[in-house]
Parts: sequence; structure tokens; C-alpha cells
Amino acid sequence: MGIFARLATLIKANLNDLISKSEDPEKMLNQIVVDMGNQLDEAKKQVAAAIADEMRLGKQVEAEAATAAEWERRAMLAVRAGDDALAKEALARRKEHADLADQYRAQAEKQKAGVDQLKLALRALNNKIEEAKRKKGLLIARKKRAEAQKAIQETLGGLKSASAFDAFDDMTRRIEQMEAEAEAGAEIAQEYSGDVLVQRFQKLEMTAGADEDLMSLKRKMGLAPPEAPPQPVRVEAKTSPEQVEQEELAQALADLEAQERRDLTAKR
Repeated sequence: MGIFARLATLIKANLNDLISKSEDPEKMLNQIVVDMGNQLDEAKKQVAAAIADEMRLGKQVEAEAATAAEWERRAMLAVRAGDDALAKEALARRKEHADLADQYRAQAEKQKAGVDQLKLALRALNNKIEEAKRKKGLLIARKKRAEAQKAIQETLGGLKSASAFDAFDDMTRRIEQMEAEAEAGAEIAQEYSGDVLVQRFQKLEMTAGADEDLMSLKRKMGLAPPEAPPQPVRVEAKTSPEQVEQEELAQALADLEAQERRDLTAKR
């Protein structure tokens, strides 16, 4: 566990160094994640070395156990040969290697327990770094939002201090005054330089149009009688001199006949 204690101390030192430099928060976060990744790689190397030590101890246990078994075989061979002294020496050597095998086995078991703890710590460190990577984007977004809000407040403060809105309103009033003066000038020029009679008829036409619109609205609302239909126009045909003469002749004949009938009636 001393490995990760050193890593934690190193990461903390790097973070304090970055903060003390007052760098840009986004750059700081990116650098912190990079440093964490580097320290994670270093931790992986340390854990790999611890696993290699565990494997080496296991091989030494196997080697010492095999050597002890070999000396036991030799002791048995000496016994069969009737050389008990040689068998005792072989058994003493077997015991030495058996003891070493037990010591290596105990050390290997401790190493395995330590390696298991290192693996758990390495997994926890990796999870923390992944969490930091995920939170980095959120923190950067919050930082940018804070910067935007600060810029807006500074802009609003600058507008208030410079009275920009008052200047805008003053400029609006000036433009409106200029427009009013221009319209007045045009009206005066037309009043004194144009045809007065034409102007009077123009005013009359404008008034008449307003009266017609008002009457049309009243008819639409049922407050005035409907508009009278237009009267048909009688078109008189033009009479030629020949037709006039014929009509006079016919009228004279008709008068003569009427007089004859009256005379005939009187004789009776």
C-alpha cells in the first residue's frame, strides 16, 4: 500500500503546484487528468512488479520443494545401500530445503495477499480517474457558463456607467425633431407656393372620401338606408331630316282623315 500512498502524495503535490500558478481552470483540469493517467501507468507498473515477485516466490517454493524431495530420495538410496550416516546427511540437507520451501511459501502467500490488495487499490484508482474524466467535461461547461455570465454582467455594467441608453433616447428625440421640422417646412412651402384652389379641392376630396367611407360603414351596420340603385339612362335616337319629313306627312294625312270623318258625321 506504500506505492499508492506515494502516488497520492505526488498527485497532491502536482495539483497544489498547478493551483499555485493560477492557470486557466480548463487547462488545469486537462493537466490534472493527464497527470492522473501518468500516475496510473506508474501504479500499474508497480503492481505488475509485485505480481512478478509473487510468481518468482512461487517458483522458488517449487524449486526448494523439489530439491527437498531429491535429498529425500538420496537418503532413501543411502539407506538401501546400508550407509546410515550418509542417509542422515541427506535428510539434514532435505530439511534445510524443506524449511526454505516453507519460508518461501509463507512469503509467497503474504505477497499474494499484498498483490490482491494492490489490484483492488489499482481498480479503485482507475475508477476515480475515469470519474474525474467524466466530471472534467461538466466542470469545464460550468466554467464557461460562469465566464459568459460574468461577461454579460460586465457588459451591462458598462452600458449603465456610460449612460448608453440615455444617449440612444436623446438621439431618438433628435431624429424625431428633425422629421417634424422637415414635414413642417414642406407643408409651409406647399401652402405658400402651390395653387391655393387646387389645395382647396384636394382638402374637399379628402373630406368627401371620409364622408363616403362613414356612410358605407353605417350601411354595413344597418344604421343607414341602402344605397339607391342607379337609374337607367334613356338614350334618344337621333332623327334624320328625311324621317322628320315623313313623320310630318303622316301626321298631316292622319289629321285630314280625322277631319273628313268629322264632316261626314255632321252631315248625317
